[in-house]
Amino acid sequence: MARLTFSLCFIGFFLCLIMCTNSVQGKTWCVAQSQATEPKLQQVLDYLCGQVDCKEIQPGGSCFNPNTVRNHASYAIDLNFQINGVCDISYATPAVTDPSFGTCVYP
Repeated sequence: MARLTFSLCFIGFFLCLIMCTNSVQGKTWCVAQSQATEPKLQQVLDYLCGQVDCKEIQPGGSCFNPNTVRNHASYAIDLNFQINGVCDISYATPAVTDPSFGTCVYP
């Protein structure tokens, strides 16, 4: 019985470790909602890039690829969130999993 309890605790700890590796303790990001339309995200992207520095999503920037409105908007939305603390739930959603990928590191 003690062995079974120890084994279950070990398995639970291991699963938790695996599931928690993509999140950073206490860190929150803000990214585009999956159901937000592309025209809405383009509007948000145009506005936010007038407010924050979007050089990383410009050609040659570390977050340019994949070159999609959704990915670029997510980066700009999060950058605005990190600077101004605004995550507008009409087109964005908070995330506890780091959305960074490849050479693109979200703020």
